[in-house]
Amino acid sequence: MSQHKSRIFKEDGCQVHVVHLSRVERAWKESIPDKDLKRLSLTYKVLGNDTRLKMVMALQSGEMCVCDLAAFTGLSDSGVSHQLRHLKDLDLVKQRRDGQILYYSLNDDHVAELLKIGLDHVRE
Repeated sequence: MSQHKSRIFKEDGCQVHVVHLSRVERAWKESIPDKDLKRLSLTYKVLGNDTRLKMVMALQSGEMCVCDLAAFTGLSDSGVSHQLRHLKDLDLVKQRRDGQILYYSLNDDHVAELLKIGLDHVRE
């Protein structure tokens, strides 16, 4: 590419600054409220942690207690409890008490679907 062309064409930007108003309006109409955007962002942030993601993936097969998750992840019981708190705060997991034992499972099918779609994407 000649020196002249390299100055005209930018790889990461527009050559001419033009706003396509109809596209911007469509994006505004389809945008979600800031509250929902923040919660969605936090959900992906929480699932972006390898340990928490590993725990959530394990819970797809059924409920597990803290001791089960600690044995699976190699974390201490308190470490697992700390990670579960993040997952519970965003309603990604729920708990069920059976005597003195708390069992954890995915909160609903949406969580499993998020995992499936993400895994399908990375395996493409």
